[in-house]
Amino acid sequence: MVAWIRLAASPMTEAVRRPSFDSTVSDADSMDVPGLQALASPAVSVRPEATAGGGARRGPFRPDVWLNARQRHASRLAAHYFRALDSLAVAGVTLLCAGAATPGPLIHAEMSQVLPFGLGAMATLGMMRVLGRYRFARGQKTASHLASVAATVLTGAATALVIGWALRGPAAQESAYLVWAGLVLITLHALHIGWSDMVGRWRAAGTLTPNIVLVGATRHAETLIREALKRRDLNVLGIFDDRLARSPRAIEGVPVLGTAADLLTHKMTPYVDRIVLTIDPRAEVRVRQLNAALGTLPHEVTLVVEPDGMAETQSALDRLAAAPLADVQGPVDDDRRAFNKRLQDLVLGLTALVLLAIPMAILALVIRLDSPGPIFFRQRRHGFNHEEIVVWKFRSMKAESADPTASRQVTRDDDRITRIGHFIRKTSLDELPQLLNVIAGEMSLVGPRPHAIGMKTGHVESARLVADYAHRHRIKPGMTGWAAVNGSRGPLHTARDVRRRVQLDIDYIERQSLWMDLWIMAITVPVLLGDRAAIR
Repeated sequence: MVAWIRLAASPMTEAVRRPSFDSTVSDADSMDVPGLQALASPAVSVRPEATAGGGARRGPFRPDVWLNARQRHASRLAAHYFRALDSLAVAGVTLLCAGAATPGPLIHAEMSQVLPFGLGAMATLGMMRVLGRYRFARGQKTASHLASVAATVLTGAATALVIGWALRGPAAQESAYLVWAGLVLITLHALHIGWSDMVGRWRAAGTLTPNIVLVGATRHAETLIREALKRRDLNVLGIFDDRLARSPRAIEGVPVLGTAADLLTHKMTPYVDRIVLTIDPRAEVRVRQLNAALGTLPHEVTLVVEPDGMAETQSALDRLAAAPLADVQGPVDDDRRAFNKRLQDLVLGLTALVLLAIPMAILALVIRLDSPGPIFFRQRRHGFNHEEIVVWKFRSMKAESADPTASRQVTRDDDRITRIGHFIRKTSLDELPQLLNVIAGEMSLVGPRPHAIGMKTGHVESARLVADYAHRHRIKPGMTGWAAVNGSRGPLHTARDVRRRVQLDIDYIERQSLWMDLWIMAITVPVLLGDRAAIR
């Protein structure tokens, strides 16, 4: 019997914030960090008695440190960085040993002298990947992990010896291969002791512990929470149920925070990894309705099916709580794609920041001389998984006319824009400071453009005009994107504009690849400079 059934695809993709999510906004004692106000959604419908007792509202799974989904995902992607550093270290040791074992410069050495070292290194790194030595699964002992690393190095040494004998005969330099194996073993053991310690500290801090919310205050939810309390390998942050009149205010200490509709706008959602439906799966109509409603969120939605016995219950929880580091083997998956995208952002973003440092400094000086006020404009916008991020721009409007919520979208010949502002908006030079957001990991070079929180189209909030609007948050926002190079840039004045932008963004998310990103970056400048219709 299958214990968990996936209903919705999971999102692709990566400053610690410690907000309070209690429904009792006035309960000052329930706050973890002084000075931070509670962030519970004001629309949450909770029965009056549920507001009593701040301790109950916090729940037994409340993390000591709140990390949003992007931050936890970035930690899980560390496996790719570990493997890259291992590869560089093994390559360095291999070149050193090969150079020492051959007379004269290494570049002039015979292939039979160098090939055994190279194939031995490839065998070692290949076995590390095949055996999953970069997953660092929960409960894995460091000693057993290091033993398996030693086994892969022995495999590489055996490969080098066999190839050496085959190419050069029994007189091959066995001692050189053994020295190579010893140095590789010491190097990898030193690195993996560090990796294991790092992952252990992440687990202790809760960085790799999945955060879930339950929809349905049922006996299924009670069973799941009771077992999760024993295991402590996942956090159940809260429960949402449409039938608040009949639901308790808490189950096993986990608070009931509102209805399923409240979850759509709750300030907790950026910190949630998965939504679990704990209603009776035989209620097919309700399951479909909830799945359709929750499908507008950029979260994976899972349906719990009643397990048959404790063994299936534990197996189901194992699957839900499993949070090893990203797997580096097999075909390209979402984690590997996210890692490649992050690497691309770091390399190209840092390069662009260095090359554009002087032009940006000159532009900052011109802005300061053009009109009084700060050089930069900061605006809170939606990032990955509904995370609120602060986006940096060069100020293009008069300081007294700043509009951080984008309640009034820009029009042609807008009197709020400064003289230099018209130029930098038209050429998108005002977006250059967002390279800092890219390097910080809050944005990407390519992705859906981040919209201001509460941005309105006409008199209606843009997010309410399209059911799939939140799907654009399944990936990090970008400095440029598929929508921007296809004519959808700048303000959104009609519901049709919003729908087209969202459709282009979703199209990009489904098709994203390294080559598509490079193509979008390559055509961004000529497309934007040649766009005379878009109002900026």
